[in-house]
Amino acid sequence: MRLVGITQPTFFKGEADAITLLLEGGLDLLHIRKPGSLSEDIASLLLDIPSYLYPQIVIHDHFDLIDSFPLKGIHLNRRNPVRPLIYEGSVSRSCHSIEELSHIKNIDYCFLSPIFDSISKEGYSSAFSKEELVDASCKGIINSKVYALGGVTPKNIPLLQKLGFGGAAVLGYLWKNATLQTLQYRINVLKNSIR
Repeated sequence: MRLVGITQPTFFKGEADAITLLLEGGLDLLHIRKPGSLSEDIASLLLDIPSYLYPQIVIHDHFDLIDSFPLKGIHLNRRNPVRPLIYEGSVSRSCHSIEELSHIKNIDYCFLSPIFDSISKEGYSSAFSKEELVDASCKGIINSKVYALGGVTPKNIPLLQKLGFGGAAVLGYLWKNATLQTLQYRINVLKNSIR
């Protein structure tokens, strides 16, 4: 199972150091998700991250930055639903229903959310019953290309593995009241929860 981190929606002091720590500490990928950000702000953040980590970074906005930075890929969502015409790198996308998963084509992986009650978005509750997830897993709809997002913690990663998710995407668990010390601890706990 792959571990994917997603940035907070706003920038903060020391963010590049935090991202570096997470990627060096065991995250497989990090998604930079900054709705409403400027291209130059994302570029500035990337310039503060060691370039050897770029192949582990995916961006949700300003896909033109792929031309300047050798990043892992792009993530399609409601704000940016279409891949650039000449882009041939890694593509992921967001999904919010089991039915939506059935129609996904030509992507490397997708996020299905919210699986559990969100930690970062108050009042954003799970959209799926355990029975729905088990059924989708039995039908092969949940598979190695589907990554769980929403309320993911080390405690529920074993269930996600049992259901056949190929990855777990974390946001709230990582960043809530985070310091560099707590981030190091949290990434270690996440890695140890994977069997």
